[in-house]
Amino acid sequence: MKVGTAEADPGETATGYRTVTDLPVGGSERLPVTVLNGSDTGPTVWVTGTIHGDEPTGTEVIHDVTDRVDVDELAGTVVCLPVMNPAGFRTASRTSYYHGDDPNRYFGRAAADSAARPRVQQVICERVYDDISATADALMPLHTSWVATHPYTIQPRVPYGGNRSVSDAAVLRDRLVELAEAFGLPVVNQFPPSEIEAGNLQHSLTGAAVADGIPAFTPELGGRLVVERDVAAAAVDGVWNVLHALEMVDRPADRHPEFALDDDGRLRRFDGPHADVAGIVRYRVAEGEFVEAGDVVADVVDPHGAVKTDVAVERDGYVLSRREGAAVYENDVLLDMAVPDDTPLLMESE
Repeated sequence: MKVGTAEADPGETATGYRTVTDLPVGGSERLPVTVLNGSDTGPTVWVTGTIHGDEPTGTEVIHDVTDRVDVDELAGTVVCLPVMNPAGFRTASRTSYYHGDDPNRYFGRAAADSAARPRVQQVICERVYDDISATADALMPLHTSWVATHPYTIQPRVPYGGNRSVSDAAVLRDRLVELAEAFGLPVVNQFPPSEIEAGNLQHSLTGAAVADGIPAFTPELGGRLVVERDVAAAAVDGVWNVLHALEMVDRPADRHPEFALDDDGRLRRFDGPHADVAGIVRYRVAEGEFVEAGDVVADVVDPHGAVKTDVAVERDGYVLSRREGAAVYENDVLLDMAVPDDTPLLMESE
């Protein structure tokens, strides 16, 4: 197995770099790569981290995974890209500094945007995605969310239509459900189809992979900017348990019920409530809490501390994140939530 300069025969581990573009004053932008090629044959799993440069937990998780995996006892191959966005990582920024573009919205766009000359971030993403899509039997892009976030896994919706029948999509959906459950964090389904398109999430790495038939899901490993050690440890076990579900390793790792949400039904992502007025927000809730429709979750105060309004949630659900910053404007989103989901995981595509 060879990715960039990292080439490993069966039973070997190799590290190297995948060159993705040249830099204006010389040298090249390179992504670090680790290839763990098992002694026995099996699936190829890709694990990526820090595609947003202010989300370092994925990098540390990958380092710990590569330390734990013994290629002599591995059936198949694990390919790791611990830093997908070096330009953002250097500056602890979500986006790359080439043009300030979000690198996780540029996958699978080559065909749709064939008439447009791609900017450098899209070029980089296309080159990396060519490597991934050529070999991946499963994919785990590791992320984090806002500073204050309860860890969870985003389970994508699976498109059908065009070249994919409903029955084929159902097979992919069932595999995704199995692997997301194996990872062990609370599972929260992606936004409904209209919001996926509005947010361009079909061109995230997970969205593009699932559209191409690759089982992929997105763990959100707590907050950004710093590594939360307890969440990172759970994620290392989560990656291992996915390998176990794929029959690549013999023994499962620990599960982490301390992060579970006490809910028997399906949940999905929801942004809300919103601020009705500008001011300074004071939250009454924290990540992981369950709230009921009508509960007041925040106050908006003026610069002197007088309450201008209180903000109530629109529906039952769990608080996943409080949005960062104390200053809010009209219609700003205050919370990321997980709310009951009545939308099928299969969605028709054009």
